[in-house]
Amino acid sequence: MLRFFRERAGLTQEGLGNHVKYSKSQVAMVERGERAPKGCLVGIADDVLGAQGALSLLAKKEFKDNGLRPWTEDYLAEERKAASILSYQNHVIPGLLQTEAYARAVYSCNFCPAIDDEELETRVADRLARQQIFERKPLPTLGFIVEQSVLTRPLGGRKVLKEQLLHMLDVGRRRHVHLQVMPHDRESHASLMGPLILLETAERTQLAYIEGHKGGYFVSEQPDLGNLIGKYGILRAHALSPEKSATLIEKVAHEL
Repeated sequence: MLRFFRERAGLTQEGLGNHVKYSKSQVAMVERGERAPKGCLVGIADDVLGAQGALSLLAKKEFKDNGLRPWTEDYLAEERKAASILSYQNHVIPGLLQTEAYARAVYSCNFCPAIDDEELETRVADRLARQQIFERKPLPTLGFIVEQSVLTRPLGGRKVLKEQLLHMLDVGRRRHVHLQVMPHDRESHASLMGPLILLETAERTQLAYIEGHKGGYFVSEQPDLGNLIGKYGILRAHALSPEKSATLIEKVAHEL
């Protein structure tokens, strides 16, 4: 239906994306039925494409709100089926590596707005459920780069952090997981703008995902995608090797 009204209006996927703040690939995923039409897409598309409420009526009938932010839902849909996930984080341990106690500490830091206990526990459970990806077949390639400062930030307290670091070491021993630490004494840095995630889909399509205070978005078009892939390559080259990273993590955990 979305494709029908878009083509009737003479708009490209990119053109519609400019109106609804979606990338071309996100509009394409909605049209192929690979993702639900969340956020402002339906209302704006109804207006821009002259659908006279038909899209809104269909969306209300076919799609239920699961409580996830639209950008989070988009990312998780791609994460679940990704052939490869490469993550760089500079403030916290990546979600896929978090223990239950550490995840609870992270969500407890949501001050503005704060979340109630029920929602906090739901989010923690959902985060832990994502870690089933480590057992998925075929095994995905998983790479993580974290700043050294993350290893010493005692979210939840020293006991929680120590448990978290030991868990990282266990996960990092898996053949399909590569864990690296960015040392704090680097005099140059390829990603001062913040966290970055690269995904390769089951169809071997490459995507980048960036999230900030106001939401997250995919990057799928060149040259931006190529630039982000290049940044991650430099990060990987500048970080400690997996072996040296494991030694450092073990040392920090022992000192807690």
